[in-house]
Amino acid sequence: MSPRRTPFWPTLTVRALLLAPAAAMLPTAEALAQQPAPAPGRVELRGTVRDAAGRPVEQAAVAVEGQPGGTNTEDDGRFRLTVARPAAGTPLVLVVQRLGYATTRRSISARELADGRADLSVVLEASARALDNVTVRGQRGVADTREQVSLTTLEPRITKEIPSAFGDFNKVLTTLPGVVANNELTSTYAVRGGNYDENLVYVNGIEIYRPFLVTQAQQEGLSFVNPDLVAGIEFSSGGWQPRYGDKLSSVLSIDYKQPTRRAASATASLVGGSLSYEDVSKSGRVSYLAGVRYKTADYVLGTLRQLKGGYNADYADAQLYVRAGLGPKDDLQKTSLGVLGSWAHNNYRFAPQTGQVTFSTGTNQFQRLTIFYDGNERMQYDTYQGGLNLTHHFTPKLTGELIGGGLITREYEYRDVEATYRLSDINRDPSSPDFNQAVRQRDVGSGFNHSRNSLVAWLGTVEARAAYEPTPAHTLRFGVKGGQEHIDDRLDEYTFTDSADYVPAQRFTRLRTTLDLTSSRVQGYGQHTWRPDSLKTLTYGVRLHYWSVNGQLTVSPRVQFAARSRRNPRLSYKAATGVYYQPPFYRELRNQQGVLNPELRAQRSLHFIGGTEYRFTGWGRPFRFTGEVYYKYLTDVVPYDVDNVRLRYFAQNLATAYAAGFDGRVSGEFVRGTESWFSLGVLTTRENLRGDSLTVYNGDGQPIGKQEKGYIRRPSDQRLNLGVFFQDQLPNNPTFRGYVNLVFGTGLPFSPPDLPELRGTSKLTRSYRRVDLGFNKVLSLRPVRSSKFYEPESLWIGVEVLNILGANNVAGYSYIQDLNGATYGVPNYLSQRVVNLRVIARF
Repeated sequence: MSPRRTPFWPTLTVRALLLAPAAAMLPTAEALAQQPAPAPGRVELRGTVRDAAGRPVEQAAVAVEGQPGGTNTEDDGRFRLTVARPAAGTPLVLVVQRLGYATTRRSISARELADGRADLSVVLEASARALDNVTVRGQRGVADTREQVSLTTLEPRITKEIPSAFGDFNKVLTTLPGVVANNELTSTYAVRGGNYDENLVYVNGIEIYRPFLVTQAQQEGLSFVNPDLVAGIEFSSGGWQPRYGDKLSSVLSIDYKQPTRRAASATASLVGGSLSYEDVSKSGRVSYLAGVRYKTADYVLGTLRQLKGGYNADYADAQLYVRAGLGPKDDLQKTSLGVLGSWAHNNYRFAPQTGQVTFSTGTNQFQRLTIFYDGNERMQYDTYQGGLNLTHHFTPKLTGELIGGGLITREYEYRDVEATYRLSDINRDPSSPDFNQAVRQRDVGSGFNHSRNSLVAWLGTVEARAAYEPTPAHTLRFGVKGGQEHIDDRLDEYTFTDSADYVPAQRFTRLRTTLDLTSSRVQGYGQHTWRPDSLKTLTYGVRLHYWSVNGQLTVSPRVQFAARSRRNPRLSYKAATGVYYQPPFYRELRNQQGVLNPELRAQRSLHFIGGTEYRFTGWGRPFRFTGEVYYKYLTDVVPYDVDNVRLRYFAQNLATAYAAGFDGRVSGEFVRGTESWFSLGVLTTRENLRGDSLTVYNGDGQPIGKQEKGYIRRPSDQRLNLGVFFQDQLPNNPTFRGYVNLVFGTGLPFSPPDLPELRGTSKLTRSYRRVDLGFNKVLSLRPVRSSKFYEPESLWIGVEVLNILGANNVAGYSYIQDLNGATYGVPNYLSQRVVNLRVIARF
């Protein structure tokens, strides 16, 4: 049978939706194994693919050079493939490829095919760099997702090519189940009912921090992770092991490359560009990896509907990772040292001029807010971050690590903006000549926003880790970490709103304070992984954390179990439970009045997770379904409100809360040679604050008392979240590719500031709907590597249509008050449709 032709645009999304439910009904490899002898003119190739250590390699791509079709190896490394018999005297060439390994070609002689079958054994050699234009799944050194709960591994190439506003690494995370990011202008994300302060990020074992004073998405730079440098990605959305730190929601662990040869890449687009370079010394002892990025948001911010003015928003960073093998010549990696350095500069200047937005205040009632500005604002964040990782293999069973990390950040916010506004009624009668025009002016007023805020912080940590594997069935990990932090914060800001020539007292706010905080932390963990057989894995352990400010010692026991079915090893079951603490950091300590609460206790979350993973084959291609249910019970919760992307904490342990939901994901080769996925998240999260209440009124509208609110919706309560990443390519020409990046999320609760009675009510923001499309062509400029380094190996040319639906998504609300004291929520819209061009050259 000839290979199935893959239609291209615009049918790819429809075809993907049809393929997802049908894949489970296709014949599996076990059924195919019972097929009769190959037909005349055909031969059957079967065998096993292993690595240099003799371990089977799963999901390796197997094909015959010059012939269509192909297959992937099973869990035990076996494969089976039927192809056309070659002409007399012409050998078959079997090609085996997998990310993290060098491509292997194996010639098969006519004598081996004498009976129409050939039994083969293929060995793959490890390689740190995948060849160009080879698309395979998995990463070297990445954990098997069947052994850990809520763990997702991603192919690094996708993070580079996914269509998004700024090519930010974190945008690929927003297509995963349970991850929420309803703002394309920010690199932040929330996981399973948490907020963006509750996520751990590691690069080569070094914990990464983000700026403290960010108040608007437009002011943010890119995420720390540079996609050009990434070799492995692991993302855990809950139930992670004790060796990871103390947060409530997620862990993102990134491994940067270890170069094996000289290479480089250059990217340019309408919103910025990047350069990367990697090399290794002649002795192979020292490798270098460097990347530089630049982003300008002017082009995208210029599409904002309601706010016009002079934008000058740019971001630049540089990262360097050097790895040295310090061992003897015959074993360079017995002792190795890795050094990571990073500098990031974020500069946002804006001189607003005019703004206009039309919004609904009730059934068929519309108003238009017109604003005239005077003044400007400037925000600047400079961050220096880095660390080192010294690793020594004492014996083949015992490995030790010494990790050091550090951060210095200097952040400034200067703002003097005066706004004069006019509120008018809008004619919504389509038959009227004044349709959509202002017909009655309701109120006029003005507002002033002033700030002179600065923050300087430095952090330093030292950590010792060890891993001991006495037998293949047992792995022990333990470690201890110490660190010190210093924060120097200066806040000087005030705002007021003037409605009809007077300033109501409740609309004037003043904050002026100087805050200093120095503290120390000590952490430690121990865990044991037991594999009684090849189908079961049990990991359990405990983590400790002590903070000098509140004197609290937290103890976090955690356990997870995974098992594969004996009857069907493709099917696995997983469960986890554990206690997860988040000791306070500076954000949580400072309340909305600029006062620190040193008695604040760590927030605690008890995780319960159960799930399954099923790997199946359809159309001769691999697929995977993962599904999980979870419940998190939180105590000592510190409530917060969201002001754009600033979290305004109450700085008190005022609440209990819970989060419950379901996450599902189907991933695989819906189109041969490309990985795509469909994700669905269903969530409910609520909290119960001590002392919050609602006023109760009688039939005459008179207040008669107070009533406890009970559990209310949290700011992150997004009930439904859908993410899709889909790739397609032209039949018989995979150098033409198309991408779809789709995110849909239902509305989030919001309420006006200074009105606590309305907090957590049923008012919701609009649903977030965004579809980004990308098209690209890959040109292979030289198939054989040239000695001239400046000659590019390949050129990637792409066109992106961002927010192709032109959805009017809302980032948040600004609030104004009229003469009668009525408060209006005015939506702040996000970016509109944008066309972006990108070029990537690889050397």
